[in-house]
Amino acid sequence: MTNSALAKLNIVVTRPQEQANSLAQRITSLGGHAILFPLLEIEPVTDSRLLSDLIARLADFDLAIFISPNAVQYGMAAIQTAGELPKGLRIAAVGQSTARALLNEGVSDIIAPLDRSDSEALLAMSQLQNVRNWKIVIFRGDGGRELLGDTLKTRGAEVEYVTCYRRNKPMVDISTLLLSKPDAITISSSEALAYLRDMLNDADQRHILAVPLFVPHARIAEKAHIQGWHNVIQTASGDDGVVSGLVAWAQEAI
Repeated sequence: MTNSALAKLNIVVTRPQEQANSLAQRITSLGGHAILFPLLEIEPVTDSRLLSDLIARLADFDLAIFISPNAVQYGMAAIQTAGELPKGLRIAAVGQSTARALLNEGVSDIIAPLDRSDSEALLAMSQLQNVRNWKIVIFRGDGGRELLGDTLKTRGAEVEYVTCYRRNKPMVDISTLLLSKPDAITISSSEALAYLRDMLNDADQRHILAVPLFVPHARIAEKAHIQGWHNVIQTASGDDGVVSGLVAWAQEAI
């Protein structure tokens, strides 16, 4: 990739503020203009007693699964405050970004899919096929899909969820996005996509829904099509996937 691959393009990054800088820097290094427009805020849980109680029992579990880098950040902080990960506890991550976050916390021997970052890819791994009578804890944010836990239960595991962070809708002004004249918008979650759609009035929709939308998962792409986005481009996950998708699109558009 040349350092001008995204020259003069206004590209919106909608990740939470603390997670947006890496992608924004990559876009800027390729000549683009990264517009930070966070559609989610990530915060610690208001009441941490359930999280603390679970961590006190962590040695009773066979496997701990971390749903996202946020789950690693807040879950591992709570674990390290109480002590350390129990020896013999297996660790899994939903994707390589989450696995890298765990590695940065000193965790090794992580079960994680290489090609995709979703529950389906993790569930397809050989290490999670025979989990009968295992006790499994899933570190996640408030709410979310139940596919991972439900499937593991059908395989005979006992599953608990623990909420270690919460997502909020930030106070952002949609006019800021409109005035930036975006050439492309990147979205990393269905929740963020729904928030953006809710901000748009009828006149704004006609303009914004015509802007190319870059998403890292087929599930988000499907929801975007239902919302009426005209040009939805699915990329691989992580910064590398998003940037590669943006560069390929920019080169094709020339």
